[in-house]
Amino acid sequence: MGAGGKIPALETERLILRPFDLADAPAVEAMAGDREVAAMTLNIPHPYPAGGAARWIGTHAAAAASGEQFTFTVTRKPDGALLGAIGIGVEARHRRAELGYWLGRPYWGRGYMTEAARRVVAFGLADLGLNRIQALCFPRNVASARVMQKAGLRYEGTFREYVRKGDAFEDLAIYALCRSTNDEVRCTSAT
Repeated sequence: MGAGGKIPALETERLILRPFDLADAPAVEAMAGDREVAAMTLNIPHPYPAGGAARWIGTHAAAAASGEQFTFTVTRKPDGALLGAIGIGVEARHRRAELGYWLGRPYWGRGYMTEAARRVVAFGLADLGLNRIQALCFPRNVASARVMQKAGLRYEGTFREYVRKGDAFEDLAIYALCRSTNDEVRCTSAT
């Protein structure tokens, strides 16, 4: 599988997706620490721990070098503002990956994450040679489900009470596309 073990910079019409650096840590802690952002994700804690972003960013190079995870900042082209994060966790043996992302609340509803997700899906198919890309979300996170659909992923089902978030068991909806069934054609031609 490709990408050479490095996190490349990817571009879209309005965005640059690039590797994180330690200077991004304060913005990550501020945005990911927002209660509403954390509530819609499985792995972002609330309150967000001081120094947690720097530790998280410190794991990215090794994860990319092993080919297991490629994590990108979502930044706006005109001003370089950090809007959020998107990543793809690879299971090389099965040529599949899981897409995950979060976006700072001030940037919700503007199509940024759909644009980023489409680009990362294309990276996974073309550069990493993946056959399947999947993503999961809480069914109550309708906006995330729309991002997945607009990125070409199809709803496959819901895992009931599949994960624990805080003190509650939560359902997870799964969306995916498969190269072998020509889903990627729908993905790359979607507007």
